[in-house]
Amino acid sequence: MAVSALTSRFDAALAVAKMQAGQQAPTGPAAKARANAQDFEAMFLNSMFEQMMTGLDGEGPFGGSPGVGVWRSFLTNEFAKSIAQKGGIGIADQVYSSLIAEQAASSNTAPAGAQTR
Repeated sequence: MAVSALTSRFDAALAVAKMQAGQQAPTGPAAKARANAQDFEAMFLNSMFEQMMTGLDGEGPFGGSPGVGVWRSFLTNEFAKSIAQKGGIGIADQVYSSLIAEQAASSNTAPAGAQTR
């Protein structure tokens, strides 16, 4: 399967998941870039939180039972999404700026073999 077909399927699935979660699907390139940047920041934060909590043991919600790892991953994922939605730590802004700059550069460049007037 081609990468572009896979990407379009992923974008469609992401839009459906967000609609089911009560979020409005992004429309337009800028809105999609903002949503993707925010998702990237949430993924980064989730990775950081998982690393931060790997050594926790004891009683309570982070006790040493076998099922704690699964529940902890859910918790860190929700922490990451919440923080990213509230403005995050600035990664989404930088990624968004880079995506917009890349889109602007690619729209200003004529495709290979295209005739210019």
